[in-house]
Amino acid sequence: MMNDWLYRYPLLYPGILLKRYKRFFADVQLASGEIVTAHCPNTGPMTGVSTPGSAVQLSLSDNLKRKLPYTLELIQVHDNEPTWVGVNTVLPNRVVKLALATYLFPELGGYSQIRSEVVYGEDKKSRVDFFLTGNDDDRSIFLEVKNTTLAEGRLGLFPDTETTRGQKHLRELMALLPQSRAVMLYFINRGDCTHFAPGDITDPVYGKLLRQAIALGLEVLPCRFQVTPEGIQYLGLAEYKF
Repeated sequence: MMNDWLYRYPLLYPGILLKRYKRFFADVQLASGEIVTAHCPNTGPMTGVSTPGSAVQLSLSDNLKRKLPYTLELIQVHDNEPTWVGVNTVLPNRVVKLALATYLFPELGGYSQIRSEVVYGEDKKSRVDFFLTGNDDDRSIFLEVKNTTLAEGRLGLFPDTETTRGQKHLRELMALLPQSRAVMLYFINRGDCTHFAPGDITDPVYGKLLRQAIALGLEVLPCRFQVTPEGIQYLGLAEYKF
């Protein structure tokens, strides 16, 4: 199973990143020499994964109504060996849904129903990424997915910037314990990271909350994924350091 493709990319177009700006735009020089502006589906700072001059891969939409037909999918970094990093933040949830459907994470145990974007939280204004029911121990599972691209050597870190939204998610997950299971799945969107830790330098409050949540029973799954222009494979869990 470790060698199976969870997700296969459509045909991708290689290029060189010229600049990323206004969060949603990336100017890229294609292999043909043409310069295009691609949609960047990542609202974060993309720390360490948006360096001009880096090799990138773009997908091309056939939707004629799109103003920007190209989408930035991958960027190559050289923190360790040359490594492709997935920067399309829409994909992790899609990939995790595919993984859940095939029971790829034995740590979750058995479940019979998978629902997405279920309303929860004290004010009922949040949506958990996945809600799993029909479980082995009769407790529902609330599972949140966090895309992780920041690295220091082989250590994957989340978050890459202060995230009040992420802090809120941790507080809401803690409030579910112990009546329900709460799981934070860190989608390590690059294959060169073997370990995981909270990004205390970028957001010390988040790191403190994560440790508090773990002490209360929050389950953490730091999941490693190999990302290439061909597709995405699951590599298993990273070792986490708290």
